[in-house]
Amino acid sequence: MMTVALLAVAAVLLDWLMGEPRNRHPLIYFGRLADLVERKLYGSDDEKCVGRKLRGLFAVILLVVPFTAIAIMLSALPYIAWFLIILMLYFSIGHKSLHDHAQPVITALQNQDTMLARRMAGRMVSRDTESMDPVAATVESVLENGNDAVFAALFWFAVAGAPGAVLYRLVNTLDAMWGYRSKHYRDFGWAAARFDDVLNYLPAKLTALTYALLGKTQQALFCWRTQATAWDSPNAGPVMAAGAGALGVSIGGAACYRGEWRHRPLLGLGAKAEASDIKRALKLVRHGVCLWLGLFVVAGIAYA
Repeated sequence: MMTVALLAVAAVLLDWLMGEPRNRHPLIYFGRLADLVERKLYGSDDEKCVGRKLRGLFAVILLVVPFTAIAIMLSALPYIAWFLIILMLYFSIGHKSLHDHAQPVITALQNQDTMLARRMAGRMVSRDTESMDPVAATVESVLENGNDAVFAALFWFAVAGAPGAVLYRLVNTLDAMWGYRSKHYRDFGWAAARFDDVLNYLPAKLTALTYALLGKTQQALFCWRTQATAWDSPNAGPVMAAGAGALGVSIGGAACYRGEWRHRPLLGLGAKAEASDIKRALKLVRHGVCLWLGLFVVAGIAYA
């Protein structure tokens, strides 16, 4: 357990010092491979629902299983296994990336350039930028990706080592690419979305609890209990509701996706999120990472 803790600390520090590799991140190449697999396996436009779902399931298995197997083999190599494990976890998390993507939004808002803020926020979310509230969108993205890009990967690393973190990150990437409810992906992306829901079930609850403990605890727990189920994602709901409650702000509401307005419930309590709340959301995630790593070390000492 202490080894797990020290490797996790090393990977998180490496991520914070180095940030996300520009243009050479393994997930970029994985995404290109996923695009190729989609083109080969998607099938004809008149494919039946069941057939398309089976194609999507096969695509997920084809993409995830080999790389997870490679992660298992690399984790067992003599002499260099620890170094490779740190690298695999480093590539599986994106803590510094959250700050790197949110900071340009903060800077644009400080310069009162709303259009630029919307464009920068558009790099973090999938909604249309023309009508976007860049502050709320960025706060939502930081809170949700605190789970998706950081805490969930750390959770699966603690449970199943580097292969667990790699498996989670690959499934989460496929969900980000295919897990839409559009006509094109509704059936093909079904398997990726469901696998992601399963892998995120426990980490999302722990992330929501982390936000609650580090913010306005009672309010965060109230928002989690009363608002989370109204959100369309079973895992993003608790994370965002608890996070907004912990910060004492309101997020959510209607948003436009690909020209179509979608009603979304309000999450949190308090005034509408402001520019300064983006920094507070980043701080909440940052403190959560420190808490998790501290718990890892304490557990390592206890089991030593």
